[in-house]
Amino acid sequence: MTCPDELLTLYEQMVLIRRTEKAAHDLFLQGLVKGTTHLAAGHEAIAVGASAALRDDDYVFATYRGHHHAMARGATPEECLAELMSRATGLCGAKGGSMHLTKASANMLGSYAIVGAHLPMAVGAAWSAKMRGTGQLAVAFFGDGATNIGAFHEALNLAAVWKLPVLFVCENNLYMEYTPIADVTAVPRPAADRAPAYGIPGEVVDGNDVVSVREAVARLARRARAGDGPAVLEAETYRHFGHSRADPAAYRPAEEVERWLKHDPLDIARGRLVEAGVPEETLTAADERAQAAVRQAIEAAKNAPPPDPREAFTDVWADGGAAWRT
Repeated sequence: MTCPDELLTLYEQMVLIRRTEKAAHDLFLQGLVKGTTHLAAGHEAIAVGASAALRDDDYVFATYRGHHHAMARGATPEECLAELMSRATGLCGAKGGSMHLTKASANMLGSYAIVGAHLPMAVGAAWSAKMRGTGQLAVAFFGDGATNIGAFHEALNLAAVWKLPVLFVCENNLYMEYTPIADVTAVPRPAADRAPAYGIPGEVVDGNDVVSVREAVARLARRARAGDGPAVLEAETYRHFGHSRADPAAYRPAEEVERWLKHDPLDIARGRLVEAGVPEETLTAADERAQAAVRQAIEAAKNAPPPDPREAFTDVWADGGAAWRT
């Protein structure tokens, strides 16, 4: 069980992510963030709950909607906002931008814009861990739309055949970009219902409850580390904004949006803390710490220098060079 002190830490982390993404939105309106972004507001409990159940050396792979996963694995608000603002101090030195946040030093091995492309990569990381006997786990986070991509099925099949220590976590927010997943998928649970076809467990969890996510991931992680192979976890959630910054999400029914906004991950965690006897002033202090951290990150990112153009030719190859090879 998650004790109040642990839950308070998870709550503050979710608040920090939510405020960082709000800052990204505001900075775009000010002309300081270029290009599109895919905000994860509403998905925070999945990233934070899962990360809390993992080891520091476990591998994490995310999609282009990956701000929350980068921060859950240790990326700071300043690193993320500086990356979105194309500053030298950005998480990827201004080379990745919003859709490719990566923190390899924490084994957060990338956010991928090609739908489903990272699922086989997670399988490869899990295979490597199994061969080396490290006890590490690979976790691939993906959206419901990826379940209709061939790479999803290929990854599940190979992971099952080799009994690899990998978890496939679907962030089911009901929409594959602009299309309701239910309109184009033959089964009600696009991820969990397909897992049995590959002989692996498929579970469903409330993706907006950080405690439920943590407990589910911890249980499946223990199973995988024990050599029992992969599993699929379908986390039901909802994005607070459209698919991307250019999407007003007018296709979503108003009553559906209202219902899900009342099931906010932050509100659920805060309610659990209140029930556990945590004083309101303690929760307010956590909110204020997160707000102050993001304010400082905004100013630091604004004042950071632009990247040196010569850096464009570094990190092209494993040795850090850029010379063409055949």
